Amino acid sequence: MGCSVLPMGHAKQRRSAVHSAEYRYLLKRLRDARRQAGLTQVQVAKALGRPQSFVTKCELGERRIDPVDLQRFANLYRKPLSFFLPRKRDQK
Repeated sequence: MGCSVLPMGHAKQRRSAVHSAEYRYLLKRLRDARRQAGLTQVQVAKALGRPQSFVTKCELGERRIDPVDLQRFANLYRKPLSFFLPRKRDQK
């Protein structure tokens, strides 16, 4: 009922369409912070006690990041929560 199906290969288009610009910014900053910390997804997953697929899905926007998980990522990457949130000038 009212469900649309996209052909294979269109998952990225669908995924980005359901996220606001602010959430896409958070996802980019999440990847940036991990790279700046010099960590792989496998290392992050191990540190958080989660499967590597959890980290991948969070970074790709396939899994919504709740505030508790965001705080855990921030602590691991040694970033303040504000690092992940857009400021007015970043929302273009």
